[in-house]
Amino acid sequence: MEQMERLLAIMAALRDPETGCPWDKAQTFATIIPFTIEETYEVAEAIDAGDMVSLREELGDLLFQVVFYAQMASEAGDFNFDDIVSAICDKLERRHPHVFGDEKIDDAEEQSQAWEQHKQRERDAKADQARLSGSLMDDIPKALPSLMRAMKLQRRAARVGFDWPAVEPVLAKIEEELAEVREALAQGGSPARLTHEVGDLIFACTNLARHTRVDPEEAMRGVNNRFESRFRRIEGLLAEQGKTAQEATLAELDALWELAKREEH
Repeated sequence: MEQMERLLAIMAALRDPETGCPWDKAQTFATIIPFTIEETYEVAEAIDAGDMVSLREELGDLLFQVVFYAQMASEAGDFNFDDIVSAICDKLERRHPHVFGDEKIDDAEEQSQAWEQHKQRERDAKADQARLSGSLMDDIPKALPSLMRAMKLQRRAARVGFDWPAVEPVLAKIEEELAEVREALAQGGSPARLTHEVGDLIFACTNLARHTRVDPEEAMRGVNNRFESRFRRIEGLLAEQGKTAQEATLAELDALWELAKREEH
């Protein structure tokens, strides 16, 4: 707690109207958003790399983002850091009655279902407060990475039975969407139509990931890392020949790609 108080004091000093940092004083909630997103991805990158030294640093950067928002909100009289901590403590205790109450939960799957039920009750309560009709789709941020948001939308719909019963129909849906992409291409599809059809295909693939219990964001990070690693290997092999990737033929690039794949195993 001593170090947390120190961090809060540093943040207050950075935002001091008279003696603070000009850059920090100029920031708003809106201008900080890109930095928050960037820091979150840097945390994920450190975890993927298994780099605990970097992870410690990146988590500190992410914590600083929370403190930054808290300071700005405190200045506006909206809430402060203690309010943030109190709210998350209340929420965690409320959503874990099997730990902080008398409810019994037997396994992680049952807890996931109970967690979603608690969240839905909270959404319904918010909707009642606002005198609105609550939706299963409430509280799914539009700013989420698109694959992550697709998973959340699908999971919410699945809770009322709007879902494929097994993986086979999902595979059939992917084939159907792929056929529509091919049809759009054959008809000289406009960019707008192709964007629509390819989007449907990606959404169906995300459904496949959900049904096979694969995190699509994690899967894409993995394939991106493999692609980058293999292409860097191609560049290295070409450099040994005194060539660049721009100077190589497609056939040479393909052959080196297969070599780089084989080297992974």
